[in-house]
Amino acid sequence: MLFGIYAGGVAGDDSGGLASGPADDPERINHALDLLQGGSGRPFLVRAYLGFNDDTPPDGPHVTAAPADATRYTGRGRALDLVAQYQSASGNVDDFRTFVRQLVDQYGSHTATLQITEEPNDPDNPVLDGYYPKVVEALVAGVAAAKHRARELGFDHLRVGFNTTVLFGPATSFVADVVAAGGPSFVRDLDYVGLDFFPDVFRPVPAAELRDGVAGLLRHHRENVMAPAGLGEVPLHITEHGWPTGPGRSVQRQSEVVDTVVRAIADNATPLGIAGYSHFSLRDADSAQPGLFHRFGLLTDDYTPKPAFDTYRGLIAELGT
Repeated sequence: MLFGIYAGGVAGDDSGGLASGPADDPERINHALDLLQGGSGRPFLVRAYLGFNDDTPPDGPHVTAAPADATRYTGRGRALDLVAQYQSASGNVDDFRTFVRQLVDQYGSHTATLQITEEPNDPDNPVLDGYYPKVVEALVAGVAAAKHRARELGFDHLRVGFNTTVLFGPATSFVADVVAAGGPSFVRDLDYVGLDFFPDVFRPVPAAELRDGVAGLLRHHRENVMAPAGLGEVPLHITEHGWPTGPGRSVQRQSEVVDTVVRAIADNATPLGIAGYSHFSLRDADSAQPGLFHRFGLLTDDYTPKPAFDTYRGLIAELGT
């Protein structure tokens, strides 16, 4: 599989805010990415986020927000896994379409995967794109704009997709609804579908059940979400997965969860068409805070490795492209 990691520490929380802390240290980030990548030239994704809203300048350039200036972490086999968020309170789809085209111009040579919108199925949190009007329309328009501009520029390497969280019950139809809105041309333009999932974080899972639970969830997403939408053969990427440390959440348990989940994903990569995995996140937002969203990192906020850092490094060496 193709592995990667969100290279920052800032994280959105469940109240619509951001968990943040000390500023990024680019030299230490690059060093940590070198260690995870395991050698110059090995393909590796560096996940980064930037957003469009009603105050976005019309002409760019557009800078990545998390981490800042993310292109400095690319090269020697590393490429961006870039997330273009749509957060227009006025529902400005036309300017979002232009924004996406500009991103391809600006970042296309540094980018392997371009994700249009972030968790567009979640309508309850203003940090996430499903909160904003016309998000499905923006998603469909953004995928088309990105793919069309990539073809114009000859960026055959650039894969375009979107993601969701885990979908159950009535929400299972979300991906089918997006496909219905986009039609056959949307399916032709779509290179992958992403999944953000965090098993044993928001709802405890017994350790003995975690591996089978992950496998079952992945099968559910392929068979009950993607296949009914006509995307049964489209590659699936795990676009966010992590497990935070903190009170009652040991660094040893984080290492165990990373190992269990990544191996479960790798075991199912061929039968379920899973092509990539990006970990969330490289470092803690603020290791002094006890809150769940401040301590997702494989490193503390001063870049001290937790055991899970070496666990993930070993998994990449063993299972990576």
